[in-house]
Amino acid sequence: MATKRSSAPAYVCSECGWTTMKWVGRCGECQQWGTVQEAGMTAKAAAKRVQSLAPTASARPITQISTSDLPRRQSGVGEFDRVLGGGIVPGAAILLSGEPGVGKSTLLLEVAARAAKEGRRVLYVSAEESVAQVRLRAERTDALHDELFLASEVDLATVLGHIDQVEPELVIVDSVQTVASADQDGAAGMPGQVREVASTLIRVAKERSLPIIIVGHVTKDGNVAGPRVLEHLVDVVCHFEGDRQTALRFIRALKNRFGPTDEVGCFEMTGAGIREVPDPSSMFLSKGDPEAGTCVGISMEGQRALPVEVQALTIPTNAPNPRRVVHGVDSSRVAMVLAVLERRAGIKTSDQEVYVSTVGGVRFSEPAADLAIAAAVAGSIKNFAIPRDIAVSGELSLAGEVRPVTQAAQRRTEAKRLGYTHTIDDRAGRLQSALDALMTRSPRASGGKRRAKLTEDDIAPF
Repeated sequence: MATKRSSAPAYVCSECGWTTMKWVGRCGECQQWGTVQEAGMTAKAAAKRVQSLAPTASARPITQISTSDLPRRQSGVGEFDRVLGGGIVPGAAILLSGEPGVGKSTLLLEVAARAAKEGRRVLYVSAEESVAQVRLRAERTDALHDELFLASEVDLATVLGHIDQVEPELVIVDSVQTVASADQDGAAGMPGQVREVASTLIRVAKERSLPIIIVGHVTKDGNVAGPRVLEHLVDVVCHFEGDRQTALRFIRALKNRFGPTDEVGCFEMTGAGIREVPDPSSMFLSKGDPEAGTCVGISMEGQRALPVEVQALTIPTNAPNPRRVVHGVDSSRVAMVLAVLERRAGIKTSDQEVYVSTVGGVRFSEPAADLAIAAAVAGSIKNFAIPRDIAVSGELSLAGEVRPVTQAAQRRTEAKRLGYTHTIDDRAGRLQSALDALMTRSPRASGGKRRAKLTEDDIAPF
């Protein structure tokens, strides 16, 4: 007589609880790899009853807890401190992610060197490079100091031994996906290993008030590799981004328990390492006299307002599908702006090849770029140049209305600080009015002469 097959699930995902009758390498619910394990292992763990223990310290009212023993410590890299909220908090676990080759290790080596030069002992653990390779990069970037200790280890227990021996005030682990624990099954980089390594390092950070910066790899989608719990465990998640074809790099906080998440740090990669750019305004503007097809818009990177020059080039064509090539702006918004220009402003764009780009490799993809794109394209088609003392900022609706954008007052303040005497934004009302105001100021309008003197009704001064 055949025995009845048990209907109980044989395997359970440790991340989301998804069940299956057979083992699979990837969870069918949360799509994580290596998280499916036997249900018996989970059941045994759940069967163990947790016994209550007397707490080592009694709970206190939140108003009686002092934070005077947790002062922020400057890392020595001002742009990095800006993103962290003013400095590194003792005991903080910081996760830094980014694309391969973007400069994560170079940035952290600079942070380690500057912290060491300020008298703090730093332990830099590289699980991807040898100490000789790190030394060569440190010589190139002038990051040598006796208080900066290097170690090349892939075993978690050995890393902890180095921490006990060196007794550092800052630890950098590069990277969490290449360190493995002997107490956990699986190779380095598996979700179980990443979870074990990260949780152990975070526990050490909290117990010793020792800040630890952990480097994390990213997937092809740009997300942090490994289990999602990794981002939940750490206190700060920073992302280092940039285009390999340009030297510009940005670091922004995706999560920060000790400060804001809307600050952005700006860096430039040079032959001598990474360089801070406290005021990157001039990096995104061209030099010389104004040309037809250029317009300056005010972009917001976190709480920082940056002037970005948008350039457009149009070429008449008889092709049924004219080319639309963009770089640094959103292609879908460019297509919408071209349609609004033709329908609401009477500027025909369907018979033109349109090329739109930003200067300096910066990305200007927010809705506030709409008016700058429209002005640049209109200037290229109508052959009028926008003076250098005008900045624009506004979102376009399909009805041809110039709509207000976020942080408009801060954009105007930054434009005034940088020397722009006039701005065009939602106060213009309609796209046609904004373009008329720009053409009024253009030295190329009406055969190279100014059409009329600027009035308050045409353009809004500061």
